[in-house]
Amino acid sequence: MGLLAACEQKMPETVATTPRIDIAGLNRTIGAIAGAVRPGVLGVGLTNLESGQAFVFNGDRRFPMQSVFKLPLAAAVLAEMDAGRLLLTEPVYLREDQLSPSFSPIAAGWPARRDYTLQALFEAMVIDSDNTAADVLMKRIGGPGAVAAWLTASHVPEVRVDRYERELQPEVYGMPSFRPAWRDGALFAQARNAVAPPVRLAAMRRYMADPRDTATPRGMLELLQLLDRRELISPASTRRLIDLMSRTRRGADRIKAGLPQGAFLAHRPGTSGVDQGISTAHNDVGLITLADKRSYALAVFLSGSTLDDAGRDRIIAEVTREAIRAIG
Repeated sequence: MGLLAACEQKMPETVATTPRIDIAGLNRTIGAIAGAVRPGVLGVGLTNLESGQAFVFNGDRRFPMQSVFKLPLAAAVLAEMDAGRLLLTEPVYLREDQLSPSFSPIAAGWPARRDYTLQALFEAMVIDSDNTAADVLMKRIGGPGAVAAWLTASHVPEVRVDRYERELQPEVYGMPSFRPAWRDGALFAQARNAVAPPVRLAAMRRYMADPRDTATPRGMLELLQLLDRRELISPASTRRLIDLMSRTRRGADRIKAGLPQGAFLAHRPGTSGVDQGISTAHNDVGLITLADKRSYALAVFLSGSTLDDAGRDRIIAEVTREAIRAIG
């Protein structure tokens, strides 16, 4: 059921001039959408970034992030830059053993191109959701443990980053350890399909119940609020990240499709593969500024859905439209 943010100690309300969120209305409409997507599970978080008033549905439930994790990872990379421990001009020469599974245009283009800078990898990760770029950047700043420690120090305990993409993606389907040849999406699918369907299904269910590499809607709102307030990373790094998030080429039929004309969106979608008709994760999170300059954070997670790709996108767009109605 939906939960009022007034009950959440981590989300204090302040005096504001923007209209209050229609919490009761959202409880009804989001509850109805959640019922319609079963056996999938829906999680939603919405925050007024001026007042701090928030709505959460399944707010403390952990959802697999998939590529939404590239948002906290990107912030952690920029925090290292802010601290003077990393330069985005640093060159990188990619070896075969650094490549990761699809989606990764960088891996698909190897070995024709091997030379990059951290800046090029960073943009590929945030804009194109490139898995190789994400794994190389995470390794450069100390691995998943370093990102997890940074999130804890940043007071975002409900967002977890625990594995590289090259670890996580095969584990979702009960596959053996990643092989560089699997950077080819067709070869990855072939190796996945070599695992018996009952074994893959059991692995997918374990993944959806695993607390690793997950976020709660409440925790993602906390991360987005800290980013918006320039308290997560420096103001210059915040501007850099938000600009790149606004240029992402993926997930255009999710939150963006539910926004009114003139709205600005900086977002990070996340999408799992689909096997045996099940999508383990179909997500979108971001910062919204409406034409009248009111700003909100929105997080939508959908796990275990049996809808097709377009159907899952429509659910997130529908949630967004209901959120826009509720803010008046």
